[in-house]
Amino acid sequence: MEFFGNIAKIMAKYWQVFLLQGVGYTLLLSAITVLCGAVLGLLLYLGRVARFKPLNWLVIAVVEVIRGTPMLLQLYFFYFLVPKILPFPVTEFGAVAVGLVINSACYVSEIFRSGIQAVDKGQTEAARSLGLNGRQTMMRIILPQAIKNILPALGNEFIMVVKDTSLASTFFVGELMTSYLKVKGNTYLTMECLTIVGVIYFVLTFLLSKLLGAFERRLKASD
Repeated sequence: MEFFGNIAKIMAKYWQVFLLQGVGYTLLLSAITVLCGAVLGLLLYLGRVARFKPLNWLVIAVVEVIRGTPMLLQLYFFYFLVPKILPFPVTEFGAVAVGLVINSACYVSEIFRSGIQAVDKGQTEAARSLGLNGRQTMMRIILPQAIKNILPALGNEFIMVVKDTSLASTFFVGELMTSYLKVKGNTYLTMECLTIVGVIYFVLTFLLSKLLGAFERRLKASD
């Protein structure tokens, strides 16, 4: 009973730190990562299938390096690199966001690749027979169908990103795990703070998964 009593006391005193600051920064960081990662992921895919071979090799190399190294290592790398290469000041939040975006983009590029390859090749042949060039075929015929196919996978990527933002606590950017570190330092109640953060993460991902499930059902109903 003391355990749950401590949780109630922590939430009564630090609910703003957990709910307003922690959840707010977590969702903001996740939204930036998913939106920018989706755009950059599409560009990476287009670079991978471009006719310019050096660009193909460069994109493949970047994707393989990102997929083959730990995310925390990548965050450290961008945390120290981004402020040095950009001509304007970059906050810790911005540097970490860049690292998360690039990591997500490399995985999303593979999602785009699988989604586009799943579109029937007959669609391309029909479009070309109607006089559309390669760019028009991709943008008007193939990509709209592929995006509909990969939306569930992009939704799952969003859920994964919500959990992966916990690594950003290494740099104290304000998300949920940073909130845990702050409150734990003030209360010395480790397990209680971890339980609160775990429940919040679970609620966030559970609600997102239910929303995505409802969205998928709507897409199937519209087919």
